[in-house]
Amino acid sequence: MNNRSAPKVVAVGGGHGLAMTLRAASRYAGKVTGVVATSDDGGSSGRLRTLLGIIPPGDLRKCLVALADPASSFTRAFEYRFATGELSGHALGNLILAALVETSGSTLDAVDTAARLLGATGRVIPASTTPVTLCAEGAHGVVKGQVAVNATKEIRRIFLDPENAVAPAEALSSLLDADQILIGPGSLFTSVLAALVVPAVNEAFNEATGQKVYIANLHPQVGETQDYDVADHVRALQRHKVSVDVVVCDTASIPLGELDLPYVDRRLAKPNGLAHDFTALASVLVDLIS
Repeated sequence: MNNRSAPKVVAVGGGHGLAMTLRAASRYAGKVTGVVATSDDGGSSGRLRTLLGIIPPGDLRKCLVALADPASSFTRAFEYRFATGELSGHALGNLILAALVETSGSTLDAVDTAARLLGATGRVIPASTTPVTLCAEGAHGVVKGQVAVNATKEIRRIFLDPENAVAPAEALSSLLDADQILIGPGSLFTSVLAALVVPAVNEAFNEATGQKVYIANLHPQVGETQDYDVADHVRALQRHKVSVDVVVCDTASIPLGELDLPYVDRRLAKPNGLAHDFTALASVLVDLIS
């Protein structure tokens, strides 16, 4: 490790799970970076992607907010979602990111500008600089689109269209330079692996020498990981050339299964049992890197 007292931590994935992991990492990391999946095709993100031809901004927005000052009025406004009229369903932050992409001509510049406006304590980088379609091969053939994949059972593998999606150099260098790489929690196929099947991201992940940690979901997800235990999640990662050093899980919420890797089993769920407590997770993660 380069500097365990202030480690460089990279979290990979998408959605609320990645945002929560970034919040946890920001409590102990000297430098924190999020590498975010860009295959979302639902909701506000999907509408803006179709309308403007940009990468979906929603997961980027969530990660920026996770690293921003929660007491800031601008942070709260960034998360504001319109309820009526033509803007119904759109989060203000999605619209701001879309406008920054349009005016700067660069997704990376747009996200970096938004990070500065929000006072974010880390960097957020898309896993691919162009929109990609997530595809899954399951028991009943191939389905396309993140929304369709999310509802698919018995997924054997996922891949992107185009398969040669280009990853930003900044995402790759952050992985290669990391002391600790965190993947999960979150939707296994449509968030976590959606970022890690970008070819250059997968290659950089495998070349990286930092500690690789998989944070298991608290529950199987209806559809894509129905009836999975922790070991099933790990085997799915391995099928996609993603191997980790240690697994963090909460077996009060999800069964372990026959796992052949080192693991840390702690009570990590919030009182409602539906999401991780990022403070409890940070305590486990800093112990792993110390």
